[in-house]
Amino acid sequence: MDANDMGSAGDQLTAGLAPGVEDPRYVRMPDPALEAYAQQFLEAVDELPTLRPTVGCVIPAYNEAETIAGVLDSLLQQTRLPDAIHLVVNNTSDDSVEIASHYAGPHTRMTPTGEQTTVVYVHDIGKNPDKKVGALNYGYSLVEHMDYLLGVDGDTTPEPDAIQHLVDEISSDDRIGGISAIYSIDDSAMDGVVTKFLIAGQRAQFSAFNMQNLLKGRNMAVLGGQFSIFSTQALRDVMRDSHQRTPWVSDSEVEDSLLSLQIKSAGYLTKISARARAHVGGMTTLRSLDAQQVKWNFGAIDLMWPGQRGDTKGQPFHPNLRLRWFEHLSMVINMTTRLMFLALLIGSLMIDAFVFQAWWLIPPLAAVWLNFRVAHSMQFANRRDYLFVLLVFPAELYMFIRMGHFVRAWLKFFSRQQTDNWAAQAKAERGKGIAWTYPFVALGVFFVATWAAWTQVPVETTSDLLAFGWPILGVITVLQTVWMFIKSCRRYRGFKA
Repeated sequence: MDANDMGSAGDQLTAGLAPGVEDPRYVRMPDPALEAYAQQFLEAVDELPTLRPTVGCVIPAYNEAETIAGVLDSLLQQTRLPDAIHLVVNNTSDDSVEIASHYAGPHTRMTPTGEQTTVVYVHDIGKNPDKKVGALNYGYSLVEHMDYLLGVDGDTTPEPDAIQHLVDEISSDDRIGGISAIYSIDDSAMDGVVTKFLIAGQRAQFSAFNMQNLLKGRNMAVLGGQFSIFSTQALRDVMRDSHQRTPWVSDSEVEDSLLSLQIKSAGYLTKISARARAHVGGMTTLRSLDAQQVKWNFGAIDLMWPGQRGDTKGQPFHPNLRLRWFEHLSMVINMTTRLMFLALLIGSLMIDAFVFQAWWLIPPLAAVWLNFRVAHSMQFANRRDYLFVLLVFPAELYMFIRMGHFVRAWLKFFSRQQTDNWAAQAKAERGKGIAWTYPFVALGVFFVATWAAWTQVPVETTSDLLAFGWPILGVITVLQTVWMFIKSCRRYRGFKA
């Protein structure tokens, strides 16, 4: 048989093989030495150390004796422990240091990813004129060599996987300068009708704010100091660009908002986590809620207002402040519709000209539906959250309370009062001060003044004013209702606030 015959026979042999079956003439036998080398190589790769970003936790604490143990317990139960926890106690007059001292030292915990270790340090820096800002900057000096700084308030308890989610998210993208957790308030241990009412209102307020940020590409205008993680490189860039010696400065009433603006201006992203959750301390009295909300609103106005006030530069067109402008405009519209309705209602009743129309129920029903969706979007929604919305009156009363805070903040801003709002909040939380009563007094004065004004107006003039006022209110209300309907139709895309 010649070579051509052999080739033909080989072709016939291979032609009879099923598809995918190798020609037995060319099957290579396994090389034991090569297989052993491959196994050794894979085992060596598995033994290589995994890069683990370092996280330094900073807790500024001022009279947190009632809550600090719970905060430290929640941090030590995390699936991802911080590498170090620095509790910075300042200006305290209670037992915060003594309670925290029982946690000082190393702690080891077995987690799903293996054994983890952290160390708790307790620092009592005594009198500190810069208060929380000073404590944060002191903590930064202790962890600036690490990859990330985790800021935690002295009354905030995170969910067990919160730190793990924050670290995973911020380490996945070098463009991110900071990420805030999703905040809510644990109301399981609340007692008293007023306390439960105020906490329900704050939970709804947090939920609406969280969802608004989640739906805007998870861009967060304010990295709240309650539970946020920061890239230390981003903080260094902020100090360089802003010519600051420290990341936080005491020029602003809202130090976290100002730092968030600076991080954004330095070219970084500021985000809200889609999974990390933390329970913050709520305001349980009208006095403390008033002080907190006025401080927040005043600080936001200071950042929004054009020009220079003291050492704080107003940045009205900053991307992080667009949502703030929208919030304040919405509050103005809410005030306008409610106060106009009350004034016109009083005038109509005084001359027996009030005629109820069924379609007037549409705006409040739209508001109830929108608020119901906000409540339903909460991760830990409960019966009290739904009752707050469905009973209508609690939500409306809370809106009037917020209107009072809003007006007080703007009046303080334009009056250029030199007030330490941090001290005012601390005083209010101790049960002192009467400023919280001003909105209620103002509302009472409004009712009396409106009634007195209508009594002085001739019936013909009253009729003309009502004929002019009701259509204007109707147009504003229709536009507001359409906007509420649009907001209530938004898809939440699986997010939970």
